[in-house]
Parts: sequence; structure tokens; C-alpha cells
Amino acid sequence: MKVLKFGGTSVGSAKRIEHVADLISAPLERNIVVLSAMSGTTNSLVEISEYLYKGNVPGAQETINALQAKYTATLSELFPDGESRSAADAAVGRSFALLRSYCTSPLTASGEKEILAQGELMSTAIMQTLLTRRGIRTALLPALDYMRTLASGEPDMDYISSHLRRLIELEPEADIFITQGYICRNDHGGVDNLKRGGSDYTASIIGAVLDADEIQIWTDIDGMHNNDPRYVEGTRPVRRLHFEEAAELAYFGAKILHPSCVLPAKLHNIPVRLLNTMEPEAPGTLICNAAPDGTIKAIAAKDGITAIKIKSGRMLLAYGFLHKVFETFENHRTSIDMIATSEVGVTLTIDNDSRLAAIVDDLKHFGTVTVDTDMVIICIVGDLEWHNCGFETRVLEALADIPVRMISFGGSNYNISVVVQACDKVKALRALSAKLFQ
Repeated sequence: MKVLKFGGTSVGSAKRIEHVADLISAPLERNIVVLSAMSGTTNSLVEISEYLYKGNVPGAQETINALQAKYTATLSELFPDGESRSAADAAVGRSFALLRSYCTSPLTASGEKEILAQGELMSTAIMQTLLTRRGIRTALLPALDYMRTLASGEPDMDYISSHLRRLIELEPEADIFITQGYICRNDHGGVDNLKRGGSDYTASIIGAVLDADEIQIWTDIDGMHNNDPRYVEGTRPVRRLHFEEAAELAYFGAKILHPSCVLPAKLHNIPVRLLNTMEPEAPGTLICNAAPDGTIKAIAAKDGITAIKIKSGRMLLAYGFLHKVFETFENHRTSIDMIATSEVGVTLTIDNDSRLAAIVDDLKHFGTVTVDTDMVIICIVGDLEWHNCGFETRVLEALADIPVRMISFGGSNYNISVVVQACDKVKALRALSAKLFQ
């Protein structure tokens, strides 16, 4: 059994929904298909929630009307008439009825989670109706019946495994299974979600608990490229990545894969394949636990970085100095991306500056603080074991004409990271590609 996940752009229109139906039914295998909401739907649902929180009911109603018009047009194209159209209208209508019901009273946090779940509920109902119309025996596996998180927010793997297996056993005649990505229940039983991009996580969790043969992430790009094609010409897909390499790239800016996705698959040794919905014959990118091959694989960039330097003459012999610095960031619930230390100071980077002023104010108790904003982390990923001679040298040679604020090497066997100014990002990406790949 394989797990196939299709993102929002893959099911973003009637034509694309038809295309996905073709992909998952030819050849027809007893796989599990995980669907995201149609592209743009979750953004609209977030907007509806924001209007309701602000008490702007007319604004919410207008957004609901616009979203419903989009779905009505999609259903008209997929199901011109007949029994299938009635079934699809009924399923989608239930979601819009629920959305409108929240316009009659103040919105709560639990109500918002229910609103955000409607996109996946509608996309799976539409796909099931379409496949049934084609004569394919399709079983719906409601994510809210098996996908649950613990109080920590982590997936309850034992619960998911037992409940999902039971649901599958109840459908022995099914040719294919359809389920929702992203949505789940929390430890209190309330509707919740796995955060944005969580459909990748759903697929990985399902693959892990069922010991699937493979997890396929279908998107609109033919695998993970060795650089950002928006800025660098001649990029190409990376055919094979280690899980650690993929995790580094995902965290540092490669948007094709959600950073959390790889962990369950990695731990259960389930290969993940990234494929292109528009070019299904392309081999894509295979991510697995196989040993790296002594090469640099890819480059990614993470924008919106702030570098904070704390300089203190007392640091050299000051027991607990770093502990106090890290505790400051912990107190402000702000994670650190990179760190560099010397005898008299430490520099850290963050990607969330919402608490920057308060953090800087607290850090001034320990030393002189300087801040550099509008920075970028560029991550170079591959088999970067320290005894693979020359890789770090090639990286620095490529950046010889670009001011580098920070360098991180040795914290991982798969990553060299550098911090540059945002204005130098494109130049740096192109220089690295020319040096490392051409």
C-alpha cells in the first residue's frame, strides 16, 4: 500500500481534480489518497474567521458567498447534472451551512478550528463523488475519526494506528481510500489541525503507522530542485536525498515539503517520493535513509532573518552566560536558527521578530547588543561530513565577493549555513550554483 498526498494546487480547479482522479485510478491500486483543500480555500476560511472575530458579519458573509460561488462553478464543471451532482451539492452544502451558522454568534477558538476544517472535508467529498461516478469503489476515511494529537500537540501514534486500521478493515471491498490532510482532533476530542502544510504531515503519519511501501507527495514541481528556480536559471531536480538533507532544505526555505513531514517517515524507514502532478512521468525526488553519496545536493534560502549580537567582556569566565542568553529567548517563546560564539560574544539569528524589542531589552543586562535586520540564511546541503575535504572551501570561494555575516558548519553532517544581507541573496544563490553545480 502507498500513501499519495495531493496539495491544494493539485486540486485547485475542476480540470486539476479530474487529472488527479486519473492519476490515482490508473493503474488502480488499493492506496490511501490524502487531499488538501482546493487552493485558496484555507486562506478564505482564515479570512472568514478574522471577520467573525472582529464582529464584521457582513464581511464574513461576503467571503462565504464568494467561496461558495467558486465551489458551485467547480461542481458545475465536474458534474453537469444527475445523481453525482446532487451528492456533491449536498456534501459541499453542509460545509457552507456550517460556515453560515457561525455568523449568528461570537466566534470561539474551537469554532475557528471547525471553520478551517471545511476545506479538506469538501475536497475529499468531491473526489469521492467523482471516483464513484467513474465506477471506482471508494471508501472515505474521515480524518476526524482516527487522527488525534496528544496534549503536547504531537500525533498520538498508537491511537491513530488502531483506529485507522479498524476503519480500513471495515471496507474490504474498497478499491481506494480517500482521507483529509491537515485536520485532526486534539486530546480533548475537539476539532483541530496539524498547522499550515499539515497535509504532508498527515501523509507521513499514515505511512508510518501502516508501514506503507512509499509516501508520495504530489505537487506542481518535479521534485526538490538544487536551487530556487525563481532566482537561478538551469536548476534541476535532486533525484535522491537523505531524510536529514530534506529536513534541512525544508526548514531553510524549500517550500515543496513541510519540515515536519519527514520525521515519522524517517523513523519508520518509509521512503518519500516528491512528484509533479503536471508531469507524472518525471522521476521526481526520492527521500530515504540511504547513505549520502559524497556530494553537495542543493541550496535553499530563508528570508526575514534577524541577527542579534551580544558582546560582553565578562563572557570568557562567566559561568552560565550562554544559559542566560538562551533563557531570554525561551522566555519570549522565540526560537533560534543559528548561533556563533567567541570568547567575548555570541551572535544568534531568529526568524520571528515580533518580540525583538523586549528580547533586546532583556539581553542588555548581559552585554552590548547590536541587531542586523533584513538578513537571509542560505543553506548548502549534502554529504558534509567534516572529513570530506574541500566542500566548505568551495562554498566560501563562491561567496568571495559577498559580505558574509555568519557561518555555521559542524552542527550537522548535512548542512553549511551562511547569513548574508537580503540585497545579496540572489547574487549569492547564483554564485553558489555556478561554483558547486556547474
